[in-house]
Amino acid sequence: MNVVPHVMPRVERVVTTPAALALIQRLRAQHGPLMFHQSGGCCDGSAPMCFARGDMIVGASDVRLGTIGGEPFYISKPQFEYWQHTQLIIDVVSGRGGMFSLEGPHGLRFLTRSRLFEDSEGDRLMPISSGDGSPV
Repeated sequence: MNVVPHVMPRVERVVTTPAALALIQRLRAQHGPLMFHQSGGCCDGSAPMCFARGDMIVGASDVRLGTIGGEPFYISKPQFEYWQHTQLIIDVVSGRGGMFSLEGPHGLRFLTRSRLFEDSEGDRLMPISSGDGSPV
């Protein structure tokens, strides 16, 4: 008998709610490929910002956490250091959000919720890379 060892699935660092996924699909149909960057403050507070892919330059000072709805999701390295023990859950709510984010004209805004990773998830976290593709 051939026994296949049980492999635990990887744990995503960033995920979406169904409502956020539906909005991503709607925005992609309107604007083409997208990208996300978790804002760290300044003009738009601490919100996930959605851009047409390439409208924001990312590089070695950014961390690619993964993808949501097939679109890349980045966060700055200093923010990653602070949030590295949490899973980001991207949701959508009614209201005006970041003035630079593509969902604004739709009367909706992306919102980041989070949860702490469980100790048992630590070894199964999805790998990350810097915005320029180099290892972090």
